[in-house]
Amino acid sequence: MTVPKGRAALPPPFDQGAGHRVLTYEGVAVLAMTSFTEPWARRVDFVTGVMSNPDRRTVRRLSDMAWAFRDKEAVRRELERGDPIVYEVFEALVPEVPGHLLACTTVLYSGQIGGEYYMTKGHYHVVRETAETYLTLSGEGILVLQREDGAAQTVPLRAGQLTYVPPLWAHRTVNTGDGPLIFFSVWPAHSGHDYATVERAGGFRRRVVARNGKPVVEAAE
Repeated sequence: MTVPKGRAALPPPFDQGAGHRVLTYEGVAVLAMTSFTEPWARRVDFVTGVMSNPDRRTVRRLSDMAWAFRDKEAVRRELERGDPIVYEVFEALVPEVPGHLLACTTVLYSGQIGGEYYMTKGHYHVVRETAETYLTLSGEGILVLQREDGAAQTVPLRAGQLTYVPPLWAHRTVNTGDGPLIFFSVWPAHSGHDYATVERAGGFRRRVVARNGKPVVEAAE
């Protein structure tokens, strides 16, 4: 089976004999789950953002995303003092094939580097034609979005708010509050994460910085 450029290969042991069936996705034969996965439930603490028994916990430190902040000298000084955690992700994993949904909680901590608020790395989806939803559980921030055709938008985030990210839009979350910004996300399992395109561009076309103690969205230099 061939996989088109930009599409992740299907991981083993997802073969047709393990309760799968073959379907066509964008003209390419792929495997869809039929009986491999049983229903399940996880508990999410809406105060801390922690998911019970996560299948994967990802910790992003400043050193993992030093490229994302504009003031590289401020990054260097902060790393000399330590390597703070910028955010953590708690995921419940499912097969990354069409038909399934991935879900996670993210805890984005409060802080600034050179006057720029803590943020996630931000990404496009490998499969650009896939969307994502965000439910803000606590805290406040700004969702920074852009398309490859030059379009750019920002959406304020507040507790209890459901935000929809349409296909084609890269997205990055910025914490502008005094405490953690915690949100729950759901997206198609086969969509993939494309961080490289954002990193090669030096980040997003909009940055969120503190001016007189208030968050301001500015064009990236």
